[in-house]
Amino acid sequence: MTTVVALGGNALVRQGQRGTAAEQLANLREALPALAPVLQEPRVVVTHGNGPQVGNELRRHERAADEVPPLPLWLAVAQTQAEIGALIESELRTIADRPVVCVLTHVRVDEDDPAFAEPTKPIGPFHSEEEAETLRRERGWTMVADAGRGYRRTVASPAPLEVVELEPIRTLVAARTIAIACGGGGIPVARREGSLRGVDAVIDKDRASALLATELAAERLLILTDVDALYRDFGSPAQHEVRELSADEAEALLPELAQGSMRPKVEASVAFLRETGGEVVVTSPAALEDALEGRAGTHIRP
Repeated sequence: MTTVVALGGNALVRQGQRGTAAEQLANLREALPALAPVLQEPRVVVTHGNGPQVGNELRRHERAADEVPPLPLWLAVAQTQAEIGALIESELRTIADRPVVCVLTHVRVDEDDPAFAEPTKPIGPFHSEEEAETLRRERGWTMVADAGRGYRRTVASPAPLEVVELEPIRTLVAARTIAIACGGGGIPVARREGSLRGVDAVIDKDRASALLATELAAERLLILTDVDALYRDFGSPAQHEVRELSADEAEALLPELAQGSMRPKVEASVAFLRETGGEVVVTSPAALEDALEGRAGTHIRP
C-alpha cells in the first residue's frame, strides 16, 4: 500500500504561538508519534503545509528590507519547505526504523490560472479587524476572515499541474524510504521559453498532495488537520461530525465549506478519489489511531 500523509501547517504552529523553532519541534514531537502505525507500511510519503511559516518569512523580509534584499514569494516557499522538512525529518528519524529523506519539490502551475486575479490562500499570522484594515490600506494586502480566529493575508493559489520531482520521489518510495515532499504545496514554477521559472504564489498543500498521491497511484490519502473530522453546519449550534461520505456527497458539501480552510481539502479529496478509487481520511493527529480503525475521522470513499 502507498499512503500519502498531508500535515497541516498548523500542526507545527498552534493558536497563540509565535512559531519559534522550539515551539514547532515540541508540536511535532507531540503529533508525529501518532503516525507510527502508518510508518510501518511499505510506501509512505509525508507532505506538509507552510501557511503560518511563509507569512512569517515574508514579514522578516519586509522588516529587514532596508538592510537585506527581500526574496520573492516563490523563494520564501522554498525556504520554508526546507525549514519545515528539516524539522519533520529530524523527528521522523526518531520514530521510524527506516531512512527518511526530504525532497525539495517544485510544482508546475499555469501563469494564466484565474487564481492570480483572486487571492484566496491564507498565510501568516492572524490579525484583529482593525489591524487587517490598516494592512489593507497601507500595504495593499487582501485580508480575509479565517476560521473564526481573526483576519489573515491571502495570496494567489493556482492549481497544481505537475510534480516536477515525481520520479525521484517514486524511486525513494520504491526503496522503502519515507519521502517528505511537496512541502507548502511545492515551489510554484511555470514553463517559460522551455525552462521552469519561479512564480509568486502559494499552492494549496492538499491539492498538491492529492496530485502527488494520484501520480504515485496511492491507495490512501490522510489529511491531518486541527479538527477530528469534517463538520456540517460548522460554527452553528447544529454542527455535527460527518463520519462517512461518498465522493458525490463530499462534492455536494463543498458550498458549506470555507474557501481558505476545509473546502480545498474536500476538493482535493474528491479529485484524488475520482482518479484512483482510493480512500481519504480527514482527521487530527490526536484522533488518527481511532480514525485508522474506523472509530473517528471522516472517511471519504468512491
